Amino acid sequence: MEKLLFIYNPHAGKGKIRHKLSDIMDIFVKAGFSVSIHPTQAAHDATNVLNTLAQRYGEGLCDLIVCSGGDGTLDEVVDGLMQKGLKIPLGYIPAGTTNDFAKNLEIPADMLKAAELICQKRSFVCDVGHFNEKNFVYIAAFGLFTDVSYETNQDVKNMIGHTAYLLEGIRRLPDLKASHMRIVADNIDMEDEFLFGMVTNSVSVGGFKRITGERVKLDDGLFEVTLIRKPKNPFEQGNLLTNLMTRKFNADCMHWFTASHLSISAPEAVAWTLDGEFGGLHDSVSIKNIPRAVEFYC
Repeated sequence: MEKLLFIYNPHAGKGKIRHKLSDIMDIFVKAGFSVSIHPTQAAHDATNVLNTLAQRYGEGLCDLIVCSGGDGTLDEVVDGLMQKGLKIPLGYIPAGTTNDFAKNLEIPADMLKAAELICQKRSFVCDVGHFNEKNFVYIAAFGLFTDVSYETNQDVKNMIGHTAYLLEGIRRLPDLKASHMRIVADNIDMEDEFLFGMVTNSVSVGGFKRITGERVKLDDGLFEVTLIRKPKNPFEQGNLLTNLMTRKFNADCMHWFTASHLSISAPEAVAWTLDGEFGGLHDSVSIKNIPRAVEFYC
């Protein structure tokens, strides 16, 4: 009988998994798994429990890991796998508010359907990002839109979608301080004042699709990089707002490119988020794409 380790965040998405937990376990048991369950107790607990189990059992700790929660919970589990070099397949049952990564893999929002899909063991091996000493699943970002999707009212987003996401960021634009940065990436070397930057391996950010590019591949060894420098005059600012609203990456102060590795430095520490969670203050970061690092059942 195959061993399955189920790690879940009992508080994600207002705790909706509590009403589905028994049915999810029933699906896994009927599929032939012997299931061990670990509800996370605090931030970083998913990473810590994987580190502890890996030290005790190594690759033999289980045949499949399934996590349930938001993007932050998934981030913690992937970080734990990467830290210990574990090559164990991973299933994901989205239970958060945004669930960007689930959209990448077309995982159903219905938790029971997501569990059934995992049991079919259809494999997809995905790139993972490495940020200084930490790993991330789909986005490292700083500046203007970094936390917009998590502060914009969900009912408003549901009603007017992408526009709500942008309007909240645009509202902050006059008060936002730009960060002076040097960015070196593959064949690019630039230095300027930047309002925003995101390094992504995702078709969805903040709950909205197609804002990272039209031909995103999750297993090509490349990030999609979007940078917005500070407008130099009112014309550039108006042009920027128009391009943001129409999702066109051709404004004078917008840069879009792909890269496998980036080095970003700044005179002062800049706040970053990784997969929607606070990623610390950094004046120097190294971001690398680790190709085909984690196998998902999806």
